[in-house]
Amino acid sequence: MKAQLIAGLDIGTRTLKMVLVRKGEPGSAPELVAMAEEPSAGVRKGTVMNADELSVRIASLKARLEQMAATRIEEVVVNLGGSHVYVAPSRGIVAVSRADSQVSSEDVERVLQAAQVLSLPPNYEVLDVFPQQFIVDGEAGIHEAAGMRGVRLEAEVLAVCSFAPYFRNLQTAVLGAGLGITDIVPSPLAAAAAVLTSEQKELGVAVVELGAGTTGLAVYEEGQLLHEATFPVGSNNITNDIAIGLRCEYETAERIKTEYGSCAPQQSRKTEKMELADGTHVSFPRGLLRQIIEARTKEIFQLVNGELKKIGRQGKLPAGAVLLGGGCKLPGIAEFARKELKLPARLGKVEGIEGFPVDPAFGSVAGLVLPFLEMREQGSRGGQGIFRLFRRLIKPFIP
Repeated sequence: MKAQLIAGLDIGTRTLKMVLVRKGEPGSAPELVAMAEEPSAGVRKGTVMNADELSVRIASLKARLEQMAATRIEEVVVNLGGSHVYVAPSRGIVAVSRADSQVSSEDVERVLQAAQVLSLPPNYEVLDVFPQQFIVDGEAGIHEAAGMRGVRLEAEVLAVCSFAPYFRNLQTAVLGAGLGITDIVPSPLAAAAAVLTSEQKELGVAVVELGAGTTGLAVYEEGQLLHEATFPVGSNNITNDIAIGLRCEYETAERIKTEYGSCAPQQSRKTEKMELADGTHVSFPRGLLRQIIEARTKEIFQLVNGELKKIGRQGKLPAGAVLLGGGCKLPGIAEFARKELKLPARLGKVEGIEGFPVDPAFGSVAGLVLPFLEMREQGSRGGQGIFRLFRRLIKPFIP
C-alpha cells in the first residue's frame, strides 16, 4: 500500500503552524515527516482580516516545509478560528422515502439538510451540522438511524455557523498561497480531535484551547458534540496586562511571562531583575506578576464556566477538562483550572503520531490531520469520523 501524506495548517493570531504526516501500512502509526512555524500576519483574534498578507506568510511556510520534506504539498486541512464561529441548535423533519419504511442513508442526509434551514443574522451561513440524536416515529436517543424502520425521521443537531466574509477570507488566503483545501475544521474541534479519547467523550469532557488571541471550548457527552464556543481573549491579553502593570514594552512583557510567569501558588515576595537586549534592566515583584497573570487567567476560565452553565454542565463533566494551546505552557495552569472550573483538569498530550513533540502549542494542528488518516484507512466519510466535514462548501476549491 502506498504511503499517504496529509498536511495540516493551523492559522493562529501570532503564529502559523504546518505539519506533514505520513501513514504507511494499515495498522501502523502515522509518523511526523516535517513541521514548521512562522509569525502570522493579517489575522486578528483568530479571524482572517487581510487575506493577501496572510497568503504571503502561508506561501513562505509551505516553501519551508517542502524543502524540509523534499516533496511538494498540494493541499492542506486548515482550521477555522475566531469568535464569529458559533453553534445553534436546530431540528429537521422528513418522511421516510422507502416503501418498506426502512430509513436509508439518503433519508439521513435529507433530514440533516432540513436541519440546516434556520434563521441567521445577516451575512452568516450554516457550515455544517453535528447530529446529537435522531428520532424515529417519536422514539428518541438514536445515534444511527439508517436501517431502522419508521415513517417519520427527525434530527436534533448543532449547526455550526460562521460570518461568511471571514470564512471566504480564509479560503482566499490559503488558495492564494498555492494550496488546495482538503477541508476546513473549527479550531476547538481540531483541538478535541488531537487529545480526547472516545471514552472521555462518552463520559462528558471539555477541551479548552488557550491560544494567543482566542480561547476555544468544545464539550462532548455520550460521544456527541454538545457545545462549541470561542472567546476573543487569550494569552496575548495576559501579555498586554503585564506590559501595562509593569510599565514595560510588549516584547519585554512576553519574555517576562515566558521566563517568570506562573499560575502556581507562590509565597515569595522576591523582586526579579531581568537584563534586556540593550543592556538595561527591568525589575518587578514576583507577587505582582502572579496577581496580573492570575486575574486574566481567572477571567478566561470564568468565560468557560459561563458556557458550561448555559448547557447545564458546570462542574458536571466526569472526564473533566483537557487543556491545549500555547497559553497552557504557564506552570500550574492545570491546577488553577481545576480550582476555577471545579473539574478534573490536565494538560492535553498528542498521541498516535510518531516523533510528534510534547508541546501544547502544536496540539491543534495534529488534530487537523489525525482524523483524516483514520478515515482514509477505514474508508469512511461524511460524519462517521471524529467530526463531520465541510467538503460540501469547499468542493469548488479542491483541485
